[in-house]
Order: sequence, then C-alpha cells, then structure tokens
Amino acid sequence: MKQTDKLILRTENKEGKCTVFVGGELDLESAAQMRAAMSPLVELCDRELTINLRDLRYVDSTGIGIIVSVLKARHANNAPFAVEAIPPNIRKLFDMTGITPFLLKQQA
Repeated sequence: MKQTDKLILRTENKEGKCTVFVGGELDLESAAQMRAAMSPLVELCDRELTINLRDLRYVDSTGIGIIVSVLKARHANNAPFAVEAIPPNIRKLFDMTGITPFLLKQQA
C-alpha cells in the first residue's frame, strides 16, 4: 500500500484480475502518484484491470483525466477495464461529464 496525506493506493492481483483500490483525494497534487501506480498496470493486457473507488472522497478534473487516459489506453489495447464501487458524490461528477457508461463493466 502506498500512502500520502491525501491519496491511498492498494493493488490486489488475483484470478486474472488486477484491482487498484483508490482512497482519499485524487487531484492535481496527487496526480503524479496515481499516474506512477497506473502506468505499469495499463500494459497488463492479459488480465482485467479494475479501479475500485469505494474509499475515494474527492476527485478533480485532473483525477478524472487520469481515469479517462487509463480507459483510452486499455481500449486501444483491447484490454478489459472497469471502475467499481463509485461513491455517489463521485458518480454524480462522472454522470455530469458523461463518462459513466464507459467506466462501468459491460455485461456480456
């Protein structure tokens, strides 16, 4: 687990799935830490990548941009990606920006 005063990240790998648990605040100040954590995971195309936002209290446009960049990179590599456990206040921002449908796991 990596932690600063603002952002808490924990990665869990099991059964062909990599889940990144994000807590605290994802904003301009913590963006470099989030990018560094996500960069090597984006290329792991042999497994599903999921970001769990259950403990995220705040996200700004920089944080949303990081999530969208991961989405785009995974899509370009035809690799599965989803965001789960989105808190209501964060979900409202995602809905307002129109990205919610692209982040949720697609049902087969």
